[in-house]
Amino acid sequence: MTPAELLHALARTRASLDGDEVTFWWTGDVYSWAPGEPYQRLFGFEGINVARLLAPADEPPGTYQLLTREAAFYLDPQTREILETWQDKPVIHVWNDPANQRWRPFPVPMTELGDQVCFSLEVPLAYPSPLPVADFPENSADDTYRALEMFQFFAPASVLTTDAPSVPSTMSWTRMSPWLPWMAQGRRPGGLTFHCRGRKLSSYAEVPERTRAYVAARHPEFAHAPEKWSEPNETSWTYFRKLASPPHR
Repeated sequence: MTPAELLHALARTRASLDGDEVTFWWTGDVYSWAPGEPYQRLFGFEGINVARLLAPADEPPGTYQLLTREAAFYLDPQTREILETWQDKPVIHVWNDPANQRWRPFPVPMTELGDQVCFSLEVPLAYPSPLPVADFPENSADDTYRALEMFQFFAPASVLTTDAPSVPSTMSWTRMSPWLPWMAQGRRPGGLTFHCRGRKLSSYAEVPERTRAYVAARHPEFAHAPEKWSEPNETSWTYFRKLASPPHR
């Protein structure tokens, strides 16, 4: 398959070619690692991403805009209740608006698994941190933000031949990252591994009621995808900076 055909198949797996909103829901856990320390399951983790796929007429054929808002919540690892504090620190949940992507044809990694296919996306990140150590010594360990995000999207093998705008899909997501800014770990060695799995829902109404209620009470706009492209994207680090006290000097 050509890169354009592969991206076309990924697009109907991840979203919907007709521009309808698509909700992914996921759940999993967050583990800590540090030199000389045992691995620990610190948090449960549950989230949603509501997306709208557009193919702008003013961009080259085969180009897509994936417009999304993404919310995710840190949970007590035993009770799975949404946390408001951790070690007497306020928990800052994920409210990424927007979390957009621009796709152009590329050789999407795909593995055939009998009656399924799997699209694998590995995203290594390294860029100047929004939280310089000199300004945020308690919240940042490095002036460069480094992380690795690894996605797998599983779809029926018919995604390669169907004319349907969207197909059912499940997903897995693993992320290796530094300590979260609100954990206030300073320059302590180590970091976090997120390990989650989820699926494409038939509608936002399938999101668990507890999670829908939490979103509705705080940021109801996260029940819908953005209408148009905007940038830059929000991240946990940029969101923390907006909420933080004035930087240390």
